[in-house]
Amino acid sequence: MTMNVPAYAAPAAKAPLERTTVPRRAVGAHDILIEIKYAGICHSDIHQARDGWGEGIFPMVPGHEIAGVVAEVGASVTKYRVGDRVGVGCFVDSCRECAYCEQGLEQFCTRGMTGTYNDRDRNGEPTYGGYSTHLVVDEKYALRIPDALPLDVAAPLLCAGITLYSPLAHWKAGPGKKVAIVGMGGLGHMGVKIAHALGAEVTVLSQSLRKEADGRKLGADHFHATSDPATFEKLAGTFDLIVSTVSAPLDFGAYLSLLKTDGALVNVGAPEEPVSLNLFSLIGGRKTLAGSMIGGIAETQEMLDFCAAHGLGADIELIRADQINEAYERVLASDVRYRFVIDTATI
Repeated sequence: MTMNVPAYAAPAAKAPLERTTVPRRAVGAHDILIEIKYAGICHSDIHQARDGWGEGIFPMVPGHEIAGVVAEVGASVTKYRVGDRVGVGCFVDSCRECAYCEQGLEQFCTRGMTGTYNDRDRNGEPTYGGYSTHLVVDEKYALRIPDALPLDVAAPLLCAGITLYSPLAHWKAGPGKKVAIVGMGGLGHMGVKIAHALGAEVTVLSQSLRKEADGRKLGADHFHATSDPATFEKLAGTFDLIVSTVSAPLDFGAYLSLLKTDGALVNVGAPEEPVSLNLFSLIGGRKTLAGSMIGGIAETQEMLDFCAAHGLGADIELIRADQINEAYERVLASDVRYRFVIDTATI
């Protein structure tokens, strides 16, 4: 039997979020029912609730940084028990049959992964995200949150954590590598923590030096202001890897000039506007301009275990559900250090 659960939803594009109820499917044989404890606010929630990335499905319940406790398990569930600490990230299903799904790269599913919200499930029903009290999901698409990670600081790891861990691991950030993180917001601050824990020499490239003390506290070895033209002259040819977390268009030529030969500039931020690039910026140095999008289930679990082992949680500001709209405006104003997390008990 389906159930209706309390949630906060945008009733239409660009409309303020408001309290409502949304349906959750009956717990199937392989499903678990999660009592959501905390849900992070990702900048992508704002993009989607405001149709920044295209037409959305409304009413929309955002939220793909979900941490909670198993409240019920289906008859055939083997991975979890009632009371287990679990999380859900950016997707809740995939085709399970293509080459990418078989490799544990469900985020690249050829038929398209099913987003945790603003998507449609196998039955054509809208998916609703984590700004709610409960979620039903197939056990294959839930993650185990280690006991060493408090649930509130673990929630943002389900998007922000894996979004940075995946490219840092793929491009082999570690001892002997010079890594730059562009932007130090919700994504970037996790990039600094993870790159430092991996053993890389870490530089933050931020618009100003306003967050320098924070950056060094989180593990940055160096901190430079990109608003200063001298920064690009001083750091030319320095980095093995640059990970850009910003969602505003960049001067890619300028940032590519900071790479060593064979270096890579990886984008995890997604600007709403198209960007341009002079290809000579790539050709002159055999450089790579790349993108990266979260990780599969196995890699996300690897990230959670890594963060637990190194004591890495997100730096958060815990809010009530009735503060979501205010939080959205503060995210846009870069007025959060460094992730808003909703206490879903207040929904």
